Amino acid sequence: MFYWLLKYVLLGPILWTFWPTKVIGRENIPEAGGAILASNHLAVVDSFFLPARIRRRVYFLAKKEYFTDKGLKGRFKRWFMLSTGQHPVDRSGGSASRAALDTGVRLLREGKLLGVYPEGTRSPDGRLYKGKTGVARMALEAKVPIIPVAMIGTEKVNPIGSRMWWPRRIEIRIGKPLDFSRYYGLAGDPFIERSMTDELMYALMELSGQEYVDVYAATVKGLTQSSGVGSSAGAPRAAESRQREQSEPVRQG
Repeated sequence: MFYWLLKYVLLGPILWTFWPTKVIGRENIPEAGGAILASNHLAVVDSFFLPARIRRRVYFLAKKEYFTDKGLKGRFKRWFMLSTGQHPVDRSGGSASRAALDTGVRLLREGKLLGVYPEGTRSPDGRLYKGKTGVARMALEAKVPIIPVAMIGTEKVNPIGSRMWWPRRIEIRIGKPLDFSRYYGLAGDPFIERSMTDELMYALMELSGQEYVDVYAATVKGLTQSSGVGSSAGAPRAAESRQREQSEPVRQG
């Protein structure tokens, strides 16, 4: 109940007034049944504007840190996240990652519309980065389509490092569903899941017009923060170099 009150009475009208948004391809979202909305990720506000402009309720898998703050502010934040369809997941890897995938698959099998950011984190510089294969695994296990979504202009509304939301025009481009039914029964095959993910990222690149970088965004952020890379532009090259070094065979002699 609170979700719809927030969407149509409390928050939605404010978003529609100060951030006029053009939506292209709304008809590509099925009226019922499980499906994955796989979006590029430019800003925190993506998770507000996308569900605000879609008729169906959208569920997201949110990092558990959003639910663990202490005090009154933390309790309010936790209540708000749960009330708006956010489900806490542990992104530390291993069994925690499997639990997150299980949560996503359960929601999809229940006929929910699941919002996912295949890059795994916000783009550090506005470019589109390599997708993680979890989205493919969920689509195969739940047997649902993946719908590519491109958010345009949200990085100008809420630039990285800024707490302000600046009035700007936004565009949401929703692509045609990607049907991977030919791969059903092959969940867990790393080559199949990588192929599906790459196909999705290509669709997102075409929809968004972003430059694609074949490196994980989290890797770029880590290099920028920990190894003294001076700018985000140089980080992908450093990441690519490190990946090449790690993938080269060990030579004797």
